[in-house]
Amino acid sequence: MTLTLAHPLPFCSSSHVSHSSPTNFSIRFKLQASSSQQLSSNPKSPSSQSLSQRKTGVIVIGAGLAGLAAANRLNSENIPFLLLEASDGVGGRVRTDIVDGFLLDRGFQIFITAYPEAQKLLDYQALDLQRFYSGARIYFNGQFHTVADPIRHFWDSIKSLTNPIGSIIDKLLIGSTRIQVLTKSDDELLSSNEVTTIDLLRNIGFSDSIICRFFRPFFGGIFFDRELQTTSRLFNFIFKCLALGDNTLPAKGIVAIPNQLVAKLPPDSVLLNTRVASIEFHEPSSGEITTPRVRLENGEILESEIGVILAVEEPEVDKLLAGRKMEPIQRKPPRSTVCVYFSADRDSIPVQDPVLFLNGSGEGIINNMFFATNVAPSYGPPGKALMSVSLIGLLEDVSDEDLTSQIVQELSGWFGGSIVKPWKYLRTYRIGFAQPNQCPPTDLKKNYRVEPGLYLCGDYMTNATFDGALVSGRKAVEALLRDRVLNKV
Repeated sequence: MTLTLAHPLPFCSSSHVSHSSPTNFSIRFKLQASSSQQLSSNPKSPSSQSLSQRKTGVIVIGAGLAGLAAANRLNSENIPFLLLEASDGVGGRVRTDIVDGFLLDRGFQIFITAYPEAQKLLDYQALDLQRFYSGARIYFNGQFHTVADPIRHFWDSIKSLTNPIGSIIDKLLIGSTRIQVLTKSDDELLSSNEVTTIDLLRNIGFSDSIICRFFRPFFGGIFFDRELQTTSRLFNFIFKCLALGDNTLPAKGIVAIPNQLVAKLPPDSVLLNTRVASIEFHEPSSGEITTPRVRLENGEILESEIGVILAVEEPEVDKLLAGRKMEPIQRKPPRSTVCVYFSADRDSIPVQDPVLFLNGSGEGIINNMFFATNVAPSYGPPGKALMSVSLIGLLEDVSDEDLTSQIVQELSGWFGGSIVKPWKYLRTYRIGFAQPNQCPPTDLKKNYRVEPGLYLCGDYMTNATFDGALVSGRKAVEALLRDRVLNKV
């Protein structure tokens, strides 16, 4: 039996703070006007040619993981393209800021090495992935209880058999569930009959104790959904990836993932600080296939000869398409989260293990926390520790100051006030759109083609993970390739 614990919170972003990003990564961008620090260490200036006169094969709107995956696929097919990004850097919700020498990922995000699409696109060695302990420590009844993967930490798992985080039967059920998901393909898991995750767990036979003390804080943190209403399809896929892979952080922050993808693209193919105002459509003549054109907020127009790929969040898709989307927009409220960072002297923190802490008490606002510099020492200056604390929901009625005070009070109960109260507050991220809501009913195999010349990609098109975003970018390009004869480009 195996209990593999790690915490891949797929995507986070924030519009409530000013941001800067690591500058020791060489990226080739073309920029519109900018007033903030860029990811590129030496960005080029815009060309003198008016963008309104520029034509290219494909226009990709949005440089998150989905847009970057689409751009990489286009590049591999030698199709000319422009990748437009409204913000000052690539990555979308997968970004990292530097604050006082600390690397602050915009929300708690962990990369699972078993993601199949990521294995095809990314150079793991270059990412310098730092591994988490394959287990977790759960705060319950005033104490911490360790759960561990017996394949990686055999003796720890033996000692955890009789702890109060579920019965021995529960832990046997985790092992049998692992076997079941490992014997199925990803496509089978993502297209299987679905129920909510909570119903799946109860149908399997898990007790209320392990559901409340482990599954709610762990998978609730992954889905930003402590009620576990997320589809069982996503649960099974994530469970399989957790069983097969390591749970990691890139040494240079989570932004290293989009940085690596954009570094593969041609010079001048990415435009930052370039916000799209609208997409304009032509009514085709009989038998004619037309492609939309893109109007920027500054009034300039970009012409596409092959098509436009929208790689933005679904609410933005609705605005840009102005009712042309063939499938109805998902009206379920998005998932949200808050992430708060603290620092301290590294020799003053209570643990040195790269382990995830879960709140299994059922009380308080904290869902999970970890000491980031225990996993990746590069996340902080020498001698300093970085702590990441995650909450579910926006808690809009609580100020940042009150939120911080409540977190310190709760963690003082976990680790002791003399340890926690000296911690220095760094930053709060309130992330309104952390990921799309994927409660049943779901369609994780949506049509990427809106009409000839117009395509969609993003995590809302498939499963809301890093991998889902990467898959959607590739599939949007594949839909485009089916629609066009490439030798006409």
